[in-house]
Amino acid sequence: MVEIKKAIIPIAGLGTRFLPLSKVVPKEFWPLVDKPVLQYIVEEVKNSGIEEIIFVVPPEKKFVLDYFKKPKKLEKILKEKKQTHLLPEIKNLQELFKNISFSSVFQKKPLGDGQAILQAKNKIGKEPCAVLFADDVVDSKTPCISQLMKVFKTCQKPVIALFRLPKEKLSAYGTVKIEKIAQRIYKIKEIVEKPPLEIAPSNLAIVGKYIITSEVFDYLKITQPSPRGEILLAEALSKMIKDGKIIYGYEFEGRWLECGNKLDWLKSHFYLSLNHPEIGPKLRKYLKEIQL
Repeated sequence: MVEIKKAIIPIAGLGTRFLPLSKVVPKEFWPLVDKPVLQYIVEEVKNSGIEEIIFVVPPEKKFVLDYFKKPKKLEKILKEKKQTHLLPEIKNLQELFKNISFSSVFQKKPLGDGQAILQAKNKIGKEPCAVLFADDVVDSKTPCISQLMKVFKTCQKPVIALFRLPKEKLSAYGTVKIEKIAQRIYKIKEIVEKPPLEIAPSNLAIVGKYIITSEVFDYLKITQPSPRGEILLAEALSKMIKDGKIIYGYEFEGRWLECGNKLDWLKSHFYLSLNHPEIGPKLRKYLKEIQL
């Protein structure tokens, strides 16, 4: 059995849904309560036992690794200003990720999520790996990617995270035609991108968390660009299915918190803020005061 020890996190998108602020603050660094969206994704990876993370970034985002490094200059300034009470915040972050290896590769142009994943192939080699998009946070007892890893341990085939949605929402998501294998586990028969309501193959939507094998990289290499000139992971997986390759889907346990546009980000921000043990009660009190 091959274990998952590496994860790819593509963050090379333009963030157009978050303009104008995303011109200077990448959407992955927008806060959810008191930490950036990206930290939730990295914590999920770390809590799943994965030891190495490869970020796929554009050249202008190479500062991403700085967030996870020890800020020696900032520590010195805080000590000089006698603000040492703030140092634990920095040290806690360093302690949290001390056993994780971080690296990055560049995607020079935004040519699709599949093309971004391909940039990390040399660092992955022939191993299977996790792929997590920074738009999707999952609030769950067991990390979502850990749930997928458990399925992979049994099947040794690619696994896609799935979430059940109301039918009226499906036209905005990639959905799947399925064959049920076991509780929450499905064999994917077809991937349908943003189907009209009347032809949606199921009410299971694809969430941006995957376990992929080296064979997926092989298919990404031969995947034809979309009309927008992008190489898409969904297209590569669809081609694999058409060729008779087995791909599984897992309906994970937990709450899907989307962060792909301003409204979804706000909903996720308020959900986590209201459920925060320290901030939540104070925020609820404030909302009552302003009668919302």
